[in-house]
Amino acid sequence: MSDPLPPSPSVAAKPRSHFNNWISAIGGVVAAGGLFSFFFLAWMDLVKGDKNPYLGIFTYLVAPGVLIMGLVAVFGGAWMQRRWAIKHAATPDKWRLDFSNRAQRQRLVAFGVCAALFIGLSAFGSFQTYHYSESTQFCGQVCHQAMNPEFVTYQRGAHARVACVECHVGSGAEHFIKAKINGTHQLIATILDNYNRPIATPVKNLRPAQDTCEKCHWPEKFAGNIQVDYEHFLSDKKNTAYTARMLLHVNKSAPGSPLGGIHWHVNTTERVEYYAIDDKRQDIPWMRVTNVKTGTAKVFRVDSFKGEPPADRIRVMDCIDCHNRPAHVFPTANDAVEKSIAAGVISTKLPNIKRVAVQAMTQKEITTDADAPTKIADFIKAKYTDAALAAEVPGTIAEVQRIFGLTIFPERKADWRVYPNNIGHKDWPGCFRCHDDKHKTASNEKVRSSDCNSCHVIIAQGKGAELETLSAKGLKFKHPDGEPDAELSCSDCHNGGIQK
Repeated sequence: MSDPLPPSPSVAAKPRSHFNNWISAIGGVVAAGGLFSFFFLAWMDLVKGDKNPYLGIFTYLVAPGVLIMGLVAVFGGAWMQRRWAIKHAATPDKWRLDFSNRAQRQRLVAFGVCAALFIGLSAFGSFQTYHYSESTQFCGQVCHQAMNPEFVTYQRGAHARVACVECHVGSGAEHFIKAKINGTHQLIATILDNYNRPIATPVKNLRPAQDTCEKCHWPEKFAGNIQVDYEHFLSDKKNTAYTARMLLHVNKSAPGSPLGGIHWHVNTTERVEYYAIDDKRQDIPWMRVTNVKTGTAKVFRVDSFKGEPPADRIRVMDCIDCHNRPAHVFPTANDAVEKSIAAGVISTKLPNIKRVAVQAMTQKEITTDADAPTKIADFIKAKYTDAALAAEVPGTIAEVQRIFGLTIFPERKADWRVYPNNIGHKDWPGCFRCHDDKHKTASNEKVRSSDCNSCHVIIAQGKGAELETLSAKGLKFKHPDGEPDAELSCSDCHNGGIQK
């Protein structure tokens, strides 16, 4: 048998493509996974009823980013293969895929199986990643460890079932990107451990309440009056109970008519604007009320404020200006102790226990979270050495330690003293930031403050049998320690338990 003829030049093998290499193959798989994830997440973004703030960013930034990375590897592998072929003409194929090589065929089969699994799992992985990254655990424990006080207070708040991102980001990729770009400096501060202690509030870039709060709290729904019982205990030896039962005029007018009562401040017929000197929005020397239909406006200011406020510092009042702690409430030491007394967890058999418990929680000597349990226990034990009271002390100590851990964070310098709550006016100025008889128009018209019944009516107050008699017309507030100075507001004396 004669030897086979050499191949004809016309049928010689074509030059091998530079894309025929392992690096380009791996890049192709990564690009395919990114593309598949993009189409999968884009489909979810289109059909999902309630838009997820993180879905847009994973769809339009992360998945395309993976696709681009894969394409870079594809073309980068081809470029490297070409460079190798130029410099090493004798062995031009360093990373080539050779299907005629049995060992490479086996590796290619394994590579194909892994590639199929990667592409199939990429969409599932993308979904699970975004789903976890929007969770409260991610926000409070993984991503933002510096936010531990906010996370703890959030867990026991009224909005504990509302995800953090629903208020702090809202729906849509646009707002997600803005929030994350704005938060870049916070991330750097966390890494460098030089972030603010406590975390500064109010949040300057928080979206308007119309974009977040009103998704659930419909302003069109008429609430009317709401009864609230404020159960307090005096700081006396008997820990005397003193309760005020009130009707809060949330909406005072009839359905369909202009709002009255508390929610008048955010009604659609008049726009309320104000200027605050301080960052916490507690010192308000100027405000303006504009009738939306007629365009007429009334400007109220305190006597000491002259001129006009900076235009970029004038804020339109919305829900968050009063409900400024909707999800992260730091109750005062007084309020936290009173709730435990009312629940029967702190024993009223211990004389002056309200005062002692508050003093134990607000010791200046407590500077770290680890110090608190021991110092609280030692403080309370030193106050109650009578053997007749011994049975009541351990449970009370445990409860005071518990509420301290949930409300006061010494290492983060976070508690009610730095986070004022604008609902009401007992421990902080709240309503009296404006309703103080000091804000007047040029014609000497005052912002109404003396008529307490415009916002609430006291239907019963006092203790014991006094609470059984209700007054439909409302009672004049009776201070348990006698009438205070008329020039003082509630927060001038009440401070939540600060030890001076």
